[in-house]
Amino acid sequence: MAERPEVPEAMVARLREILGAFPKCLEDDAWVGVRWRVGQATIAHVFGGEDQLFRIVFRGEPDEVVAFEHLGHPYFKAGWGGNVVGMILDDDTDWDEVAELLTDSYCIQAPAKLAALVERPAVGSE
Repeated sequence: MAERPEVPEAMVARLREILGAFPKCLEDDAWVGVRWRVGQATIAHVFGGEDQLFRIVFRGEPDEVVAFEHLGHPYFKAGWGGNVVGMILDDDTDWDEVAELLTDSYCIQAPAKLAALVERPAVGSE
């Protein structure tokens, strides 16, 4: 079995910058990689796979989960949890998109009073 690579510190730092802005969002070491939680609810988990690729998993709304599942690379539906989706992180990652996805994940997982404190992009604001 191949070893899982450590998540590069630069990648963790980018995620820390995004997730650290959310109220009561805490970072901790996971069984592999790093995760961020609000209370006991996981918002995001980044880790290296045995295939040497880096993944982040997060929560999505049910209709978005179906969309991600059908989009294909770099997105995927996790094999656990009905609303857990993820994406491969690499040199082509759109970090603005990651920030939007993690904002949504936080708002899904956080208590309503904390989620209400987070500024979210308006739908159809262009």
